[in-house]
Amino acid sequence: MPAEGLRPLFIVTTPLDGAQVTGNGKMIAFLAEDRALVDQAHALALSLGGVDAGLPGLRPEYHADYYGAYVRDPDGNKLCVACHAKGQDA
Repeated sequence: MPAEGLRPLFIVTTPLDGAQVTGNGKMIAFLAEDRALVDQAHALALSLGGVDAGLPGLRPEYHADYYGAYVRDPDGNKLCVACHAKGQDA
């Protein structure tokens, strides 16, 4: 994981589902100060025409305090909002 504070974070990877890269496999990630902001950003994105690509929640496969949500914008771009703060209620 990159050193804390090096944000925004741009990721280019092989898609986790193995599908062809057509907007799949790239993502823009935004850092949120708390989990409530992750929830709010996800809800706002959906209300503006985004499509859910991962509900807000803990993702311990990344690290114990990773709380993130994923959406695709109307053009199909994948966006993430994540909080890395310790000790917050989900």
